[in-house]
Amino acid sequence: MGHVNLPTSKRNVRQWRLLDLVSLAFFLAVLLFLVLVFTPLGDSLAASGRQALVLSTADPRQRHRLLALVEAGQQLLDACPADAVDHMPCEDPRRNSQLSREMNFYRERHCPLPQETPLCLIAPPDGYRVPVQWPESLHKIWFKNMPYNKIAERKGHQGWMKQEGPYWIFPGGGTMFPDGAVQYIEKLGQYIPLSGGVLRTALDMGCGVASFGGYMLKEDLLTLSFAPRDSHKAQIQFALERGIPAFVAMLGTRRLPFPAHAFDLIHCSRCLIPFTAYNGTYFIEVDRLLRPGGYLVISGPPVQWAKQDKEWADLQSVAQSLCYELIVVDGTVAIWKKPSSDSCFPNQNEFGLDVCSDSDDPNHAWYHNLKNCVTKVSSLNGKHAVGSMPNWPERLSKPPQRVSLMKNGIDVFEADIRRWTRRVAYYKQTLDIKFGNSAIRNVMDMNAVFGGFAAALLSHPVWVMNVVPSQKPSTLGVIYDRGLIGVYHDWCEPFSTYPRTYDLIHVVGIESLTKDSSSGKRRCHLVDLMVEIDRILRPEGTVLVRDIPEVVDKVARVARGVRWKAVVHDPEPESNGREKILVATKTFWTLPSPSH
Repeated sequence: MGHVNLPTSKRNVRQWRLLDLVSLAFFLAVLLFLVLVFTPLGDSLAASGRQALVLSTADPRQRHRLLALVEAGQQLLDACPADAVDHMPCEDPRRNSQLSREMNFYRERHCPLPQETPLCLIAPPDGYRVPVQWPESLHKIWFKNMPYNKIAERKGHQGWMKQEGPYWIFPGGGTMFPDGAVQYIEKLGQYIPLSGGVLRTALDMGCGVASFGGYMLKEDLLTLSFAPRDSHKAQIQFALERGIPAFVAMLGTRRLPFPAHAFDLIHCSRCLIPFTAYNGTYFIEVDRLLRPGGYLVISGPPVQWAKQDKEWADLQSVAQSLCYELIVVDGTVAIWKKPSSDSCFPNQNEFGLDVCSDSDDPNHAWYHNLKNCVTKVSSLNGKHAVGSMPNWPERLSKPPQRVSLMKNGIDVFEADIRRWTRRVAYYKQTLDIKFGNSAIRNVMDMNAVFGGFAAALLSHPVWVMNVVPSQKPSTLGVIYDRGLIGVYHDWCEPFSTYPRTYDLIHVVGIESLTKDSSSGKRRCHLVDLMVEIDRILRPEGTVLVRDIPEVVDKVARVARGVRWKAVVHDPEPESNGREKILVATKTFWTLPSPSH
């Protein structure tokens, strides 16, 4: 059979068309490679791909089937992608960067919908080790547990931190105290009664790596430190790895998740909060949180700061309008004392401040917008002012005035003390929970009520984050009156902390955290809650769950799905309720090494 010979011109056209297509395809492939590697679009597409992988269970039917299998104890959850190692669902910069910059709204909590929450387990970073134990951890931690150099590069010359061999070393410095927190605190002690138990609870705003809070512990002052997830990225993660109370937060458009009149001392060292902006709204929020007779310390701008004369004058003006006493201005450090009563307010002031109405509950602080009105202090007859309360540690066990506002409050409070003294003794002696071992430092009580669990641990080298669920009675003010710390939170959302930040997590009535308190209907899923507990628990950390036997059995089945080793125990003999206690350990597992 002979060949068909095309005319020369037609053959060349077809050959050139084929060559053009091949060349074009090659050119586009090279161009796509360059775009992916060298442009922000590549980062964006990569992030989208990672997000799609993390959210592979976003199909409601697939997600529902997976939840049912894990709840039945028939399915192990997969590991999250390696780049989710420090994932905080409600502080995800990929989501938040799309939000408004006004009043730093984009840096506040913004949580994914339940169906968008990953159903996977976050693995520790490559080279992770069980953390250095307290109190040595105050001074050094393992470098590979958080190998982030950005803070050290920017702040190392100010004494924040530096790398030495396998460790991060913390000299104890800060931007406004490069010579060390000890010297700085001694300076404050010349003007504030830091010793003797008059003060107990402190709030450190914009805390950096929380050296101030860490060294305030020597004065028996318990400082809760916070900072946003910002360009420094891991400052709160460093603080918690050191064993210092801290969590992620931003003072933006909403109240901070604390009750009114919680802190004896509020501290800002170059926290850069514009206190007088928006007619003094941020200063008003500080006033809501500060206990009558308490102290406010601001060091750094705008206090006698170059080119900030107006801001410094405005700060003094708003403090004066609220009748704060300016105790001292020492260099760039200013200290005020809040009045113990409402006697001199409202004054004529340029900020147009007025007292909040009786309908405004100053203790409402979960997703509650900031208000430009001043919280009354007279509702408790001055019995929760600094100086009128018992000194620490007597205030821990004496029923505070706020508890007397509840029905049979004093009797319930005293019964709670006895109950938790008995329970914690049982945890230690029979369940062999080693609270006295310095391997347990960061503790969380997910359903704290009056903070009885934390109070019973006072003699041990631990601190406790007492969480009062937002849908339950607001007892957090009682916890602060006792000299303990904590936050409001809704456990149908992730907590504002990094992965691997607590050594022990304790919860009574775990299923109640997932249900509506009035209707009893489920608001969120137990499996999602336990995945969140796993996220914030350190490898080899401990979970203690008390609930009715049916719920504890369910928790034990889910525990298999999140790779915990769990044992169920009977409660202490004196227990009157139908309870079981689950004690679980988070296993230390890692991602397989990438193939070469």
